[in-house]
Amino acid sequence: MSDPLPGALAHIEAALKLCAVIDDLPADTPLLPIAKVGVIGAGTMGGGIAMNFLTAGIPVTIVELQQEALDRGVSVMGKNYEASVKRGRIEPAVAEAAMAALTPSLSFDALADCDLVIEAVYESMEVKKDVFGRLDAIVKPGAILASNTSYLDVDEISAATKRPEAVLGMHFFSPANIMKLLEVVRGAKTGASQLATVMQLATRIKKVPVVSGVCHGFIGNRMLAKRQEQANALLMEGAAYYDIDQVLLDFGFPMGPFQMGDLAGLDIGWHRDPSKVTTIREALCAKGRWGQKTSKGFYDYDESRQRSPSDEVKAIIADFAAKSGVAQREVSKHEIFERLLFPMVSEGALILDEGIAQRASDIDLVWLNGYGWPAWTGGIMFWADHEGLGKIVSGLEAHGLPVAPLLAKLTSGGGTFCGN
Repeated sequence: MSDPLPGALAHIEAALKLCAVIDDLPADTPLLPIAKVGVIGAGTMGGGIAMNFLTAGIPVTIVELQQEALDRGVSVMGKNYEASVKRGRIEPAVAEAAMAALTPSLSFDALADCDLVIEAVYESMEVKKDVFGRLDAIVKPGAILASNTSYLDVDEISAATKRPEAVLGMHFFSPANIMKLLEVVRGAKTGASQLATVMQLATRIKKVPVVSGVCHGFIGNRMLAKRQEQANALLMEGAAYYDIDQVLLDFGFPMGPFQMGDLAGLDIGWHRDPSKVTTIREALCAKGRWGQKTSKGFYDYDESRQRSPSDEVKAIIADFAAKSGVAQREVSKHEIFERLLFPMVSEGALILDEGIAQRASDIDLVWLNGYGWPAWTGGIMFWADHEGLGKIVSGLEAHGLPVAPLLAKLTSGGGTFCGN
């Protein structure tokens, strides 16, 4: 790890105190009582979400469509608690009490008396609107209805109910029982008490809550998309995927974009037609390279999941680039660094300008607690100030990439994002 940037740790400490403060909500906004929570979906995400509340002593009703999926989800939660006890993270009595406070069910009706219901179902607008329409008819008046969506429009989801003031996003990060970040997505009609209640509840379950406005991908995934866009472009232009990953590893990230893809599964969202290849990812999937689950993705993996570069992948990428008419060239690590990180800073400036994030330090917390941004930097926007906004603007311009108006304005006026 590098030595912390001057003021970085103090900046993070101040950001943590400030993040739960919502600028336009009075400090005395009444909170709603949350004595029981419902979770829809007992998969990896739903189970992880439920564990946060159970560990904090809040009873949870978890609902699944099939008995097998419900049993599997409850079993995984039990094993996770057992593992935590073995590691000394929690006392056996806490784990026992947590599982005893869990009510598994196959019926939506079991959610009727919950004070907060969080859906963790398939990331499809159609599916989520159907779920919220059903919840609206079943769950008691005054209850909060939350979506764990990572991209979708919370306002469109809330329109499926007769209580849009009760609807917001609670975007947990995987594994949800471990990762600290909670993006709380404030819809256009989300009520003050509902928002304040969820922010307070987040600290009760030991999360770092950051408010986001409604936009595709919210704060974190919207910025991540800019990095992935450049990673994919660099790959086509001739940069080796392992060099792209290594640049981020050297900076202090726990993994690079292609390692991350292998871990999540390259086949997520794949159309399953090997004859239809429009991206390098689809070309890899067509060859059965789906990531760690098949022991081969961008990398080859051994029995202990250690990765090594693949000659087959090099050939697939070169072939795909040739067919696409993209000329391959040598790409320096310096260029990779600038093209991966500088567009994220510009997108962060847009997010601030649009009011999606309240403050630059909130964006820092999103990246520090949800995406493994290295803590020694103080967070992405704090780091950008120290790197030099003029340097970032020059880099973006040199690579033909857009410069957000706020970034240009701060640069020309000698300003900074974090006032440091």
